[in-house]
Order: sequence, then structure tokens, then C-alpha cells
Amino acid sequence: MPVFDIAEYKERVSKTKERMNREGIEVLLATDPANMNYLAGYDGDSFYVPQGLILKIDEEQPVWFGRGMDANGARITTWLKEENIRAYSDDYVQSSIKHPMNFVTNILKEKGRTNKIIGVEMDQYYFTARCLTELKKDLPNTVFKDATLLVNMVRQIKSEKEISYMKRAARIVERAIQVGIESIEAGVRQCDAAAKIYYAQISGTPEYGGDYVAGAPIMLTGKRASAAHLTWSDEKFHRNEVTILEIAGCYHRYHSPICRTVYVGNPPDKLKWVAEKSVEALEKALDAIKPGITCEEVEKHWRKAAMAEGGVARESSYHRLGYSIGLGYPPDWGEHTASMRPGDKTILQPNMTFHLIPSIWEEDCGFGISEAIRVTADGCETLANFPRRLFVK
Repeated sequence: MPVFDIAEYKERVSKTKERMNREGIEVLLATDPANMNYLAGYDGDSFYVPQGLILKIDEEQPVWFGRGMDANGARITTWLKEENIRAYSDDYVQSSIKHPMNFVTNILKEKGRTNKIIGVEMDQYYFTARCLTELKKDLPNTVFKDATLLVNMVRQIKSEKEISYMKRAARIVERAIQVGIESIEAGVRQCDAAAKIYYAQISGTPEYGGDYVAGAPIMLTGKRASAAHLTWSDEKFHRNEVTILEIAGCYHRYHSPICRTVYVGNPPDKLKWVAEKSVEALEKALDAIKPGITCEEVEKHWRKAAMAEGGVARESSYHRLGYSIGLGYPPDWGEHTASMRPGDKTILQPNMTFHLIPSIWEEDCGFGISEAIRVTADGCETLANFPRRLFVK
């Protein structure tokens, strides 16, 4: 059964069609698994083969297409009627002779849709160069238009039920980050701490369990804390080393990330200063968030605080302050729409959700802290409730 009311799915489809109409797209092929889930409810670990939705501007429901063995998964998880679930045979799978997009073009030919303007998500992880090549080969007279962010833009403003799922994910990540901090001790293997984090993420709370998260736990220890996006090893934690943890909770595919930093031993004064200033700058940014302000204006508030009095941030080490989040599948939980950085003039609206992660990486010192937030009617609220500080053990 889908995890939202059918009325909510219909509203999402209607808003997507409005955007399709504005962009001159008559048929949309949505192959991003998050967009498939958003519009139809489909939820399966099957995105390693081509799958997706065909959304026609003049039909109520999209058509799901995917591997034959996944059709029952579509029947179980979506709100679609039987005739809108179309499965291809296994001889299409990882074949050099035929491709699932040939199956899709046959559906479009059946429906008389080959002379339409078709939108495809050209810049997403699961739509390959071969997908587009096969579509163009089979439909040489069709106009294909890039619709990579069309559905993603509709997803930016969450419903109350979506927010409730993100708050459940936040309850899960509060437990998981606490487990991670408690697990970091001199002599403990990093992989063992990561295993405990995974257990906490999936077991969730006594009231509800967690889903698999779109990204693996980021665990930056010792010299590796001067980098970004590294994971654990089987090495042990040592005294007088810093560890940066970035993880998320996930519930019904909705995410709430968090980042905190742990030091085993006596932290150097420089790290304590960086931690203090980083927290202050993050809180200045949080205080600035409200409907009507732009993403780049939020970043300016953070930058002003982060660069004051000698500053913990420098232009040479700059990265974006944050990005929109919500529904996600591997390899990441970002929505790929708005970013808190110079030049992004996205205007914040209530029920937009972001991950603010102004981490600092230097050659000899790293510190990470973050908050997942929801824009409210007059400001913002953090999804998780967890202390903002350097954790010393």
C-alpha cells in the first residue's frame, strides 16, 4: 500500500502537469527513483535496472514501467491501476542487443505519443547515455527536452505528512548520532562503530523502524578529518584524534541528516576555537532563515559570522552552506534544487527543508556540525534536537 493518501498523489501529479505545461512538455519520463516514489509511491531496491514513469499531460495516472520481477512490487506500493503497470521481460536486462528504453518506445507508439515533446531527466544518476541513445534511435522525429529538475522542483515544498515523516527520521537520527558518539573510544575499530550506527538507523525507535539511508555514514577520523566524504576503515580510534560523523535517519524514504564532531582526549585550543566559532556562525544563519529571504542571503549571514574576528572560513576553503533535502534514494539524500550559496536566488517558503552543514576542513584541523531544518511561517525549526558542540571524551 502507498504511504500517502491517493488524494495527495493526485495533487502531486497535478502540480507536475502544471509545470510540464509551462515548459511545453507533453510527456514526461521520470526515471529518478525519488520522483517515481513521489508521484506513484513505488518503493523498491530495483533502480539498478532502467525503470520509471510515463506521465502524459492528458491522463490522470502515470504508467509505471520496469523489470517483470518488480511488477508485483509496483502493485503493492503504488496507487496505479493494473493497466498502468507495464513490465518488460528479463531478456531486456543488461543486454547488448536490446534495451528497456525500446520497451518504453513501444508503449509510446501504442499510445500515439511519438510526435509529442517528451521530457527526460538527462542529468540524474539512473538515466544513462544509452537510455537517451535508444530513445532517439527508436523515435527519430521526436523532440526530447531536458526535464531533470521538473519533478524535483515540485517536491521542494513539503506537505504536513511529509514533514511528519522527516520528523520521525529526526527521532531516528538523534538515537543514531548518540550511538555513534558513544561508540567512539580509543581502541575501538571504526567499522564496529559504523555497524552500531547502522543498527540504530535501521532499528529506529520503539514506535517505528528506520529505512536504509541514501548515503553511508561519513566517518572522518584523524588525518582523514581534513577531507570530506570518506567513510570508516577497520583501523582503531586513537587518543588525541578528532572524528567527524555525518549520518541521517530515514523513514518512508524521507531523510533527516546531522553532523557532529567528537574528540578523544584533550582537544587543542585551535579545535575548541574552531568549534565555538562554527556553532556561532551556524546559529546566525539559522536565526536569519524565514520565508521571503533567498538562499544566498542566508549564506551571507553565515559568511559574515564565519569570517569575523579572523574567521573560521576562508574563500579558499569555501563550499556551499547547505542544500534542499527530503525524499531520497542512494547515492544521496539531496533534492538537487536549491543551495545555500552565492548566486542562488531561490526564495524560501514555508515547508521547504534544508541541510545546513558548514563544515571546516584544514590541513591540521577539521570540524563538522550541521542541522536539518524546516522553514516555518515566521522562521525555521530544526528537525533534530541534539546539542551543538564539540563532544570530548
